[in-house]
Amino acid sequence: MAKEEVGERLSKIRHSMSHVMAEAVLEMFPTAQIAIGPSIENGFYYDFDLPRQLVTDDLEEITNRMRAIIAENKPFVRTVVSREEAKKIFADQSYKLELINAIPEDEEVTLYSVGKFTDLCRGPHVESSKELKGDAFKLMSIAGAYWRGKETNPMLTRIYGTAWTNAKELRLYMQHLEDVEKRDHRKLGKDLDLFSLHEEAGAGLVYWHPMGARIRQAIESFWRDEHYANGYEMVYTPHIGKSWLWETSGHLGFYKEGMYPPMELDNSDYYAKPMNCPFHIMIYNNSKHSYRDLPFRWAELGTVYRYEKAGAMHGLMRVRGFTQDDAHLFVTPDQMQEEIREVLRFSLHMLHSFGFTEINAYLSTMPEKAVGDPQRWADATEALREAIEAEGLSYEVDEGGGAFYGPKIDLKIKDAIGREWQLSTVQFDFNEPERFDMTFVDRDGVEKRPYMIHRALLGSLERFFGVLIEHYAGSFPPWLAPEQIKVIPVGENFFDYAKQLEKRFRKEGFRVSADLGDDRMNAKIRNAQKLKIPYMVILGDREQENDQVSVRYRSGKQENGLDTDAFIASVKEKIASKEQL
Repeated sequence: MAKEEVGERLSKIRHSMSHVMAEAVLEMFPTAQIAIGPSIENGFYYDFDLPRQLVTDDLEEITNRMRAIIAENKPFVRTVVSREEAKKIFADQSYKLELINAIPEDEEVTLYSVGKFTDLCRGPHVESSKELKGDAFKLMSIAGAYWRGKETNPMLTRIYGTAWTNAKELRLYMQHLEDVEKRDHRKLGKDLDLFSLHEEAGAGLVYWHPMGARIRQAIESFWRDEHYANGYEMVYTPHIGKSWLWETSGHLGFYKEGMYPPMELDNSDYYAKPMNCPFHIMIYNNSKHSYRDLPFRWAELGTVYRYEKAGAMHGLMRVRGFTQDDAHLFVTPDQMQEEIREVLRFSLHMLHSFGFTEINAYLSTMPEKAVGDPQRWADATEALREAIEAEGLSYEVDEGGGAFYGPKIDLKIKDAIGREWQLSTVQFDFNEPERFDMTFVDRDGVEKRPYMIHRALLGSLERFFGVLIEHYAGSFPPWLAPEQIKVIPVGENFFDYAKQLEKRFRKEGFRVSADLGDDRMNAKIRNAQKLKIPYMVILGDREQENDQVSVRYRSGKQENGLDTDAFIASVKEKIASKEQL
């Protein structure tokens, strides 16, 4: 069966299971108000207005009722009715009446019935409940959800579930969820003492602890070195700007709800920057430019602020203050194709360096409402497409899915357990060069608009860090590990030698510390393993006398009597390769 057919089949199963669940809930609560119950990725949910709050134990009762309904082999029956008939059927269901009133006049009203339960629904569904398996679904959780997603509407009870074609698929999915839970960056961030979040600074602002800061420093150092090696220059820009800057850029017109409220200073309104691009444009417009000056490749690890809703924030993945690994390229039309090819190559190089090998591209093209010369759109889109194909990437085209100001490429990686994350973006912008009247003098002596390309490789350091934590499950490759070596003497007699080795390793550039605490050696090893330190150097009589080390690796493997210089060389080689241990 083709992948699309499998997806359609699962969607039908999950949608049908949501109706079965609604029937079971109405058996328990006959006066309940029902809202909507769609299939979603990996599962389904249904929203209810119930006479009391549900507790976890209720899920078992609902599950048993669902299995009984499934066992009765009830058909799913589709019926087309008039609006008046539909309103009579759902006369006591206020949410359904609201949905009926919202159906366009030229659209038919369809109902689906299974057993005693009838729902306002477009479908599709399975033919009969016998196609559902009582051992292939699980009710997962209870949550609150505002009707139609608006905070001013009533809060409903949402029950989430997952459903599959058979028990084996369910079991594999539950194992996957266990793996996801073990990799949760919020849990590992606490266990490994990497970062925290505190209300004292406001929600969504990250505190980087020393160990997390070490990883960030390794990322930033590599990032800067690679940018310089690839012809970029670094810039630094302010954190706030006057309102006219954001009015000119269009952010106040299109994005004001996502910005922090203004600060009034010196009789002017200032906003914390949600983007770095207007500041880079200010640097560009600070002087005149010739075609001979271009391209400019300006990069900044610039911290920006976006006032995300409280319910949308999630650990490091969605925050209100974050550092974008931003760059803007200002190029002539003649340079555009080569620059796009090079920026895509550079993006792939960076992602590969962090251990991501499965990368897919998504090309978004001109939407119905767009700004800029259509020919520029066509040329830019073709340059993006040619770059993707030249790199041999698999890609999908989102026709009309580009931003109003330009086409783009998004690069999405798959992590160690197959989840897809969007990281890199290469985005044309035909809007801001016009708004800020950006020009360069071309060969013919005429002032022209440069092409402006936004480019982020990692997205933001905070979110990228969260992805890295979960990808590696906290066991970072040696080049990223916050502590690369832990020196562990077998007893107090070897503390001095441990200090000497610690100093020697540090001079070699390693992130290292010696454990000189009172714990026994085995306890020190366990502590180092919990912190997922790649190398544990064990020191005793033989090691001290022969300038050797015994090394216990994070995996549990151990090698004894290694020459210290040889060990140093092997660690350096592993760090330089950026490979996992």
